[in-house]
Parts: sequence; structure tokens; C-alpha cells
Amino acid sequence: MVGFAQTNNAHELSHAEMQFQSVEVTLFGRFMMQDKREFPCQIQSMSSGSATLITPHVGDVDERIIAYVDHVGRLEGKILRVFHGGFAMAVNATSHKRDKLAAKITWIANRHELSLPEDRRHERIAPTRNVTQVKLEDGRAYEVRIIDLSLSGAAIEMTVRPALGTLMWLGNMRGRVVRHFDEGVAIEFAILQTHDTLRDYIAQ
Repeated sequence: MVGFAQTNNAHELSHAEMQFQSVEVTLFGRFMMQDKREFPCQIQSMSSGSATLITPHVGDVDERIIAYVDHVGRLEGKILRVFHGGFAMAVNATSHKRDKLAAKITWIANRHELSLPEDRRHERIAPTRNVTQVKLEDGRAYEVRIIDLSLSGAAIEMTVRPALGTLMWLGNMRGRVVRHFDEGVAIEFAILQTHDTLRDYIAQ
């Protein structure tokens, strides 16, 4: 089981980051810089007091940041340090909110190992309308065939193999590539869907 463990690279971290123990996660989201520009990001590790964001767009140390992270929500803070390919930010929160955030991070880190109900494999649905397009973050679009759908993801047949972790939109459902197989890729949706949203999409 994953718990809060101190990073092995503590000598590279700021004092503010070392105040809270961090765990590795793979979460996706967006962040807004002080000038209101927004960019996508991947959260590589986080604690109740800091987060490490992977993104080609970095700001300046002490710049205020607002991030919206899948499964976590809104995070506010400032940039602590920058590095090639991203930056670390402090998370401003009350002690009560930090406790809630710590519990949420621990659940995220442990959910696969614990086989929690929210992470059980959902019933797969064979869509009647199975030929559609997927779009990648850089604007590229590909015609694909949906092999099956569930509330939490989809298996799609496609000729290219985007790298694991690649953001992808299937209709208005955002997800990431979590597996490759012979015919294509499997994606996990960023937000758990409902039967209504899947029916609406299939009926388009």
C-alpha cells in the first residue's frame, strides 16, 4: 500500500516542499498563470502542501498559479521552483483542507491496490455507432472504431499508438492512454461517466 513517504530527492526541494510528505501520482489537469493564460499539465507528485507539474509552459518563481486537477479539484498557490519540463508549486490551504487533501491523495495512490468500489472494472458496452474521431491535445484527429465503452474508459481501434499518458478526447470525454494492444489503445476517462452521457454520445 502506498502512503506518504519522503522523496529521495529532498536535497533538490525547497524548504516549503519538504514540510509535507509527497507521493507519486499520475493526474491530469490545467493551470492558469497570473496573466490568465491556461495550459494543460500532468501532476507527477503531490502532497497536501505542494505539487510537481509536468508542462512545457513554466512561469517565474513566486508567480501565483491556480490549477484544476482531475479527481482533486482546484489548487491555489505559487511557484516554488522551476526545472526543465515543469515546476513545483506550493498549495495554499487551511489545515482542515490540507487534511482532506491528504486523505484524497492517499486514496488516489492506493485505489488500484485496494480495489475500492469506485475503481472496479465497469460493465463494457458495445456501441451501435462505433466509427468516430478522437482528438489529441496538439489538434491532430484520427478516425477510429470504438471496440467497447464503459463508465470509466474505452478500447478503441486505431492505426497510430499515442504514448502512454497521452491526453485524448473521445467526443467530449477527456481521458488518457493507459494501455496499448494489437488493434489500438485503451483510454481511461478523466471523470467517471454516467449511463446517460454514454447513451447521449452513442446516439449522436
